Amino acid sequence: MMPGMNLRDVTEQLEQIAPTRHAESWDNVGLLVGDPAQDVTKAILCIDYTPAVAEEAKAGGCDLVIAYHPPIFKPLTRVTGSGASSLIYDAIRRGVAIYSPHTALDVADGGTNDVLADMLGLVDRRPLKLAETKAKLLKLVTFVPHERLDQVSRALFAAGAGWIGNYSHCSFRTEGTGTFRGEAGSHPVVGEAGKLETTRETKLEVVAPLDRIDTVIAALRASHPYEEPAFELVQLVAPPEGVGIGRIGRFESAVSRGHLLAQIKQAIGIDHLLVAGPTEGHANTAAVCAGSCGGELLDRAIDDKVDVYLTGEMRHHDALKAARAGVTVVCTLHSHSERVTLATLAATLRQRLPGIAFELSATDRDPFSIR
Repeated sequence: MMPGMNLRDVTEQLEQIAPTRHAESWDNVGLLVGDPAQDVTKAILCIDYTPAVAEEAKAGGCDLVIAYHPPIFKPLTRVTGSGASSLIYDAIRRGVAIYSPHTALDVADGGTNDVLADMLGLVDRRPLKLAETKAKLLKLVTFVPHERLDQVSRALFAAGAGWIGNYSHCSFRTEGTGTFRGEAGSHPVVGEAGKLETTRETKLEVVAPLDRIDTVIAALRASHPYEEPAFELVQLVAPPEGVGIGRIGRFESAVSRGHLLAQIKQAIGIDHLLVAGPTEGHANTAAVCAGSCGGELLDRAIDDKVDVYLTGEMRHHDALKAARAGVTVVCTLHSHSERVTLATLAATLRQRLPGIAFELSATDRDPFSIR
């Protein structure tokens, strides 16, 4: 085995496996603790970063924890060696990095919900709900005197505007007429203050990355001849990428509900399930949604007339609603529906990053047990 790799290499692979742009807007995903430049030799995967997992990671010499649930979710007001932030304090003190994929992995192809769908044998599957689209581009619209158009457009391009895919210097230009009147204290480049002016202008439109927009606006102001250049920013909506939360599909052939319940218990490695709705008869379709979002997507599953709905947990009244609709709801307890994906994620990471040892936590478990 190679002597480890850079943490940045690991996070880049995790980003490819589960792009964080697809995570729910309320979530806190990605690298939560650590220096991207630090070395990593051994990682442990878990659902929850608990004191038991922290001790296990320490005993095993792990310098990276991949915790499905983000251990930093709400803003921390202090990080100390005691209290709620003690695990984070200890990780920072020992140089242990923490990365959380959470809902980004739920959405990802081959991620949490695909693992559940594979477990059931679903085919012709699709997301129950498409992921939120987060555009990273703005459109800048400005108005430039014709004779200064090249000067302004070159400045915008140099600042990072005008890229569309592999094409640079992209813009759209429309000829028109601008009007203005400089009031007291103004110093117009064209015409005179206090007089209504008409001038030939070009409407210039370019796209700009959201994280470069300050630089692009500064370039516009510096290159534009007007004392107060007029411009507007338009928020662009990203096109749907076809990915989303949950999965819905069909069985290749009808399967008995009793057989399906036994199959779920065996695949997840648990002895009991919470089941609402019919337990007899055969099922032709099913939906899955890992974790606690099952109730949020239940109406979609009912509208699509699924026979079985596999999730982590569901509220009492949502379970009653599903049962009334003839849907068999199967709840595994929250983290049991998520933990099965860790082995798949570890295998993928081992293949992509052979210089790092990836291990599954032996102490990570759901906080509830059925006695």
